[in-house]
Amino acid sequence: MDTFFYYKNSLLFCESVSLLELAKKFGTPLFVTSKQSLLEQYHRFEKAFAALNHLTCYSVKANYNLSVIRTLVDAGSGLDVNSEGELYRALNAGASPQKIIMAGVGKTEAEIEYALRQKILMIKAESLSELKLIEKVARRLKIQASVGIRVTPNITAETHPYISTGNADEKFGIDERLMEKTLLAVKKMKFITVSGLEMHIGSKISNPKYYYDATLKLLEVKSLAEKLGIEITHFDIGGGFPVPYHIGEQETPIEEFAKMLVPLLKNIDAKILFEPGRFMVANASVIVSKTLYIKQNENGKKFVIVDAAMNDLIRPALYGSYHEILPIKKKAGKITADIVGPVCESGDFFARAREIGSVQEGDYVAVMSAGAYGYVMSSNYNARPRAAEVMVSGKTVRLARKRETLEQMIQNER
Repeated sequence: MDTFFYYKNSLLFCESVSLLELAKKFGTPLFVTSKQSLLEQYHRFEKAFAALNHLTCYSVKANYNLSVIRTLVDAGSGLDVNSEGELYRALNAGASPQKIIMAGVGKTEAEIEYALRQKILMIKAESLSELKLIEKVARRLKIQASVGIRVTPNITAETHPYISTGNADEKFGIDERLMEKTLLAVKKMKFITVSGLEMHIGSKISNPKYYYDATLKLLEVKSLAEKLGIEITHFDIGGGFPVPYHIGEQETPIEEFAKMLVPLLKNIDAKILFEPGRFMVANASVIVSKTLYIKQNENGKKFVIVDAAMNDLIRPALYGSYHEILPIKKKAGKITADIVGPVCESGDFFARAREIGSVQEGDYVAVMSAGAYGYVMSSNYNARPRAAEVMVSGKTVRLARKRETLEQMIQNER
């Protein structure tokens, strides 16, 4: 559990504010984010890689709330965006275009034009077809496009198959074995400057050796590019660094990654880019939910039915992901139950047969580690309005996103 979420006098707090107080003031479901947690993670990452000439580009897809982005931008972070919408958010949060890089395996012509007009640091191309389209748009705009090429290093890291992205069986990037052909083709494109090489081998990767091996592959591509007369000024090793989801879990610390990677990267004649997302935000937020009902079947199986659902936090249903669930008010005793939401799906659960602290109807619980891929993957399934979000800094509480209304859900329909 993040050190900024803790029990005091049997009540769960975020920094200096009781989650019970927030639930009663703002209603539930409610995402609560600790600003200090965001800053601590960012500065910890920066300290780990301080020996490198680098730019950390927070991966906006993990949590694109404007307050979250702005907090990290103000601290000095660059940004990694994956769509026109994320770029729009980044710019609205005050990010400098020259500290923004853009990924995405299926960028549209409109998205490419928007990125070029904003003069961002780099568009990361993921296919030869995309490179041709970037060249076409840049030629039309009479703009020299700064492009990075995403290389697939064919490293399969041990993680969930849905978040493994480093081998040629997946849709991402250009196979390392096609790089000579690709680089020769791009040399003929007059409106493209290849300024970077990039990889991303997956998410929640706990063994630094996968990064080490993939970096060696990317260095081979850099050497090839330079032999062909292409100067590589940015060398991007991606993100996917792990964070703990279990209380007491001993996850590989970021310092261990730095210990293995810094010696390999420090002599590279290029600026090193990183794209941490989950690492920055996962444990900075929780989702607070009210217990609506507790029921028990004839066979003794117990259900705790809360007002948050899979449309608010889909990770348990989608990935089988584990999230700690804590009562907001700690009481004596434990119960074992399925913690489920109101949505009409058997997959609408946060935990199965989980032992948690004792709760009764009307009590509040916190689903922990909800900062990454929480709100950003939420939906209106069952026509449920999306949750509100608040940010806490010490004793200060700010509404970061109003709760969606029923009227807002239908405002674009005719």
